Amino acid sequence: MFRGVTQINLDAKGRIAFPSRYRERLGALCDGHLIVTVDRDHCLLIYPLPEWEDIEQKLVRLPSLNPTARRLQRLLIGHATECPLDGNGRILLPGPLRAFAGLEKRTVLIGQGNKFELWDEDSWTTRRDEWLSEQTDAEELPDDLQSLSL
Repeated sequence: MFRGVTQINLDAKGRIAFPSRYRERLGALCDGHLIVTVDRDHCLLIYPLPEWEDIEQKLVRLPSLNPTARRLQRLLIGHATECPLDGNGRILLPGPLRAFAGLEKRTVLIGQGNKFELWDEDSWTTRRDEWLSEQTDAEELPDDLQSLSL
């Protein structure tokens, strides 16, 4: 499980270095083979290869005549890019993916269990503050969440 928020600088070549606490786990889980793709919230999703393969298979099985399914397939599979960890625990993020997420120098890596999200730091702070200020009624929550205690 990947968890936590880490501020990371993007270097001049477009690389980020994964925190050392994740490197061993990524090596064991996927031998450093990562897939980076886009997210509707304009961040990047970073998956260990085995996790991505499960998701990719589910996406491929969606009905191709459903416009929402096709849009998801085009976005997620179409932008999926292999980005292996180098010997220093870094990945090179392709220019189009960096541009999509508005990544400049300061980024935030968010552990999300089976994957990571990579955000531009300013975008992350703005969105996080928006989410925290939103009012959510218990009636709007899915049934699975209504019984959750934090």
